[in-house]
This record gives sequence, structure tokens and C-alpha cells, in this order.
Amino acid sequence: MRRVAVVTLLATVSMTLVPAVAQAASAVGPWNPVGSDRARPLDESQGLATIVRPNETIIRYTGVGTIPAGVSSRGWNHVGDPGAGHGYYVEPYQRDDRGAKLFRVQAPNNQWSEYTHALESWEATNNSFSAVSPDGQWMVAGEWGTMSRLLVHPMPGIRFTTPGQNLPLAGQIRLDRPVRDVQGCDFTAPTQLLCASDDPDGTLFGIKKPLLQVDLASPLNGSDVAGKVTALGQLPLESGCSGDFEVEGIDYDERDGTLRVVVLSPSICLLFDSKTWRFRK
Repeated sequence: MRRVAVVTLLATVSMTLVPAVAQAASAVGPWNPVGSDRARPLDESQGLATIVRPNETIIRYTGVGTIPAGVSSRGWNHVGDPGAGHGYYVEPYQRDDRGAKLFRVQAPNNQWSEYTHALESWEATNNSFSAVSPDGQWMVAGEWGTMSRLLVHPMPGIRFTTPGQNLPLAGQIRLDRPVRDVQGCDFTAPTQLLCASDDPDGTLFGIKKPLLQVDLASPLNGSDVAGKVTALGQLPLESGCSGDFEVEGIDYDERDGTLRVVVLSPSICLLFDSKTWRFRK
């Protein structure tokens, strides 16, 4: 979960210092790359969500530069990969002191509400992403590190409508094998999620930085559900610089079946050729 600082090199480093980029990206399982867009490191570096409303459709990104001052001043200093569904938009926030997680929700009428979740004793501090189930009733969230679970909450603003009360844990997606450093997930169907993993090791699936598919035993219903994990392949790692890439958030646009994944470039190329990759089947 890289925290991108304001970098004075933006004004001082020339693009001529960045060597030429190499080969084209290849397919990731059934997902074929159809292009990419530059991901700005300050405000497009953590993830994105497609918000579909009757009068408009918005693709909204998050990054360190999108955190409202009134949120960061209260201790929530990191935003993750957002989620959206049924016109609602959810941003997940975390803090460094094992305090509550924050889910900041915008309703279809553009009004914002804040829902906090007090950590369970066994729960990690990290609040990496939000994913809204297709029926709009449940929200999946994730933790950093090596995990065998994803967390399920009643969808704030739809199923849970009391911002002043603790947003409870409704259940877990019990994974059949561990995953590592999942930065974002999104539903492609009621019983399927795609997840972007920043796994730097590769020992879990034999692949570093994989795109993961999680198939659920049943649609979410407020209790624990089993999830089968499959690694589809390595996400594109293209840059003019060598070094450690960082896979970030993911979004599935149900309107046209486009999958988008943010991949940050290494070193100084973070500023110039980080990408949001677009895929279709």
C-alpha cells in the first residue's frame, strides 16, 4: 500500500532520462489487454470504481491526493481501492493506531455519510479495498498480508443505514488457499470476484503480482461463504525502469465487461509510466 508523497522531481526530472519501454502486455488467463491509460501517482494510485447512476457514469480514482483534509486530520491517513454499486460509492480508510476503519459512502443523491467499523481482536488494521455485491446488500473488504479470508459487512447506506453505530462484521469469505497482499477486488458476478494481488514473493501460486479469481459457493447472504481461489496469471509489469512494481486497485465495469487494474511503475518511472490497464474477454 504505497503512500505516494509530493515529489519535487516532477519539476526537475526530464522524460529523456527514462529509457524506452519494452514489449506489449500479454493475456492474463481469459482477460486480454486492450490498452492502458497513465495513472497519476498522487490521485490515481490506489484504485478506482465505476459509479453508474441514472443521469451519469463516473470512473473515480483514489490516491493520497484525494483524501479530504477533514478525514486525514482525524487520523485516517490512507485510502484504499474504492467500490461502487447501485449508484453508491464507497471509499475505505485506515489509520495507524488500531483505531476503527472508516468507510466513506456517497449516495446516488451525492450526499456523503461516514460508517466506522471497530476492529475485531483478530482483525488486521489494513483496510485495502471495498467491493459491493451485485445485489447491493453486502460489502467485501480486505486486509494486507497473507490471509485466508475476506471480510463481509452489510452494505453501508443500503442494508446498514445508521452511520452513528458500529458497522458490524456480517461474515467472512473463507478462502480454500491463502492469498497475499490483495490490493483490490470487484465482483464480476454474484458468485465471482476478481482480485489484484501485489504478492512480491510468488510462492503461493508460482506467480508474482497475480490476477486472482475467487469463486463463491453461493451468493453472499450474511454468513460465512467458501471461496475457491485460482491464479489466472501475472498482471502486466511494463515500464521504462527496472525494479519493484506495485499492483494496486481493480474495477469491473459491468456496462461493457471492461476490467481495469492499476499498476505502479518502479523508481522514478512511478511519475511517468504507471498505468491503469484495460482488459476484456
